[in-house]
Amino acid sequence: MIPTVKFASKDPENFYRTLRKRVNGYFKDNGIDKTANTHMYVKTVAMLAIYFVPYALMLAQVFPAWVGILLYCVMGFGMAGIGFSIMHDANHGSYSSKKWVNDFWGYTLNLVGGSIFTWRIQHNVLHHSYTNIYEMDEDIEDKPFLRLSPHGKLKPHHRFQHIYAVLLYGLATITWVLTKDFEQWKDYKNNGMAEKNGFNLRKEMFILIISRAVYYFYVLALPMMLGVPVGIVIGGFLLMHLIAGIYITVIFQLAHVVEGPEHFTPVTTGDMENTWAIHQLKTTADFAPKNRFITWYVGGLNFQIEHHLFPNICHVHYKHIAKIVKETAEECGLPYHLHPKLGQAVASHFRTLKAFGNPVSEPEKEREAVAA
Repeated sequence: MIPTVKFASKDPENFYRTLRKRVNGYFKDNGIDKTANTHMYVKTVAMLAIYFVPYALMLAQVFPAWVGILLYCVMGFGMAGIGFSIMHDANHGSYSSKKWVNDFWGYTLNLVGGSIFTWRIQHNVLHHSYTNIYEMDEDIEDKPFLRLSPHGKLKPHHRFQHIYAVLLYGLATITWVLTKDFEQWKDYKNNGMAEKNGFNLRKEMFILIISRAVYYFYVLALPMMLGVPVGIVIGGFLLMHLIAGIYITVIFQLAHVVEGPEHFTPVTTGDMENTWAIHQLKTTADFAPKNRFITWYVGGLNFQIEHHLFPNICHVHYKHIAKIVKETAEECGLPYHLHPKLGQAVASHFRTLKAFGNPVSEPEKEREAVAA
C-alpha cells in the first residue's frame, strides 16, 4: 500500500487564499478564460505537424531511404512536444471547460505510445498531490540505477549517476511503450489506486491493448509494409524514443530534482508541517521564464510552480500569472525557487544528482560544522 500523509490545514499567512483571489482577479479583470486560447490551438496544430508530417514523408518515400532516420528524429521532438503542450494540459482538464474535449486531446498520449490511465494516477494524483515525498511521488522513487531523492536507498554505483543519467533518461519512453504501462496497471490494481480514483480496470486494459497495437502498427509495421527498410524503421524508432525520452525526462527533472526544492519522506514527517500549497512552493522550481522558445516548446512547464498551484489553468497563461505568484510568495515570506537560465537549471540538476549519489558522511558533516 502507498503510505499516506496529511497536509496542515492552517495557513497563518493566508497564502493560497490570497493567491487564488489575485489570480482569479487577473482573469476576471482582463476578461480571459482560464483554458486554451488561439495561441494554444495554433500550438496544437504545430506539435502534431512536427510529429506527423515527417511520418507522412517517410511513408511517401520522397527522400532517399537513409533520410528516414532523420525523419524519425524529428518525430521524437514532435512526440515530446505533444506530451508537453497537448496531452499534459488535456489530462489536467485545463485544455477546455468541456470534459469530452479534454478526453479527446488527452488520448494523444495513447496516440504516441503512452496511457492516459497510468499517467493520470502517476502524475495527476501521486506527483501533484505528494510532490517530492519519497515513497509517494513515483517520479522520485528508487530506480535501478538512479537515486532521485536524498531519502532513497544509496548504492555504490550512484556516485556516477550524474555521468550516466542522460543515457537512462533516453530509455524512459521506450520502457513506457514496451512494459511500464502494463506493470503500472497491475500495480494500481493491487494497491487500490485505480479503484480509489474511479477507473474501470477492464476498460483501461482494453484501451491500453488496442491503442498500443495501433501504435505499433503505424509506427513500425506500416512503414515496413510500404517498403521502408527494416533497419531504418527499427533504428529510427529507437532514436525517436531516445530523443523524446531525454527531452521529457530532463524537463520534468528541472522542476524538482535541482538545488532549492526540498525533499520529504512520510516515515520521518508523518503529518506534514505545511499546507499543500506551501508544500508545492517548497518542492518546486521554475526555470528560464524569459526564454520564449523554451516556454513555447515545453508547454509552459518551465513555470512549474504556477502549474503545480494551478494545474486547472492552461499553460499559455502561466507566464502572465507568474509575477502574481512570486510577489504573493515573497509577501508571505515563502520561497520561490527560480533558475533564470536553462543552462543554470540543467547544471543544478546534475549537481543535485551528484550530491544524491555522493552524500556527505556523518564524520565529514561534523568536520564541516566545526570548520564553519
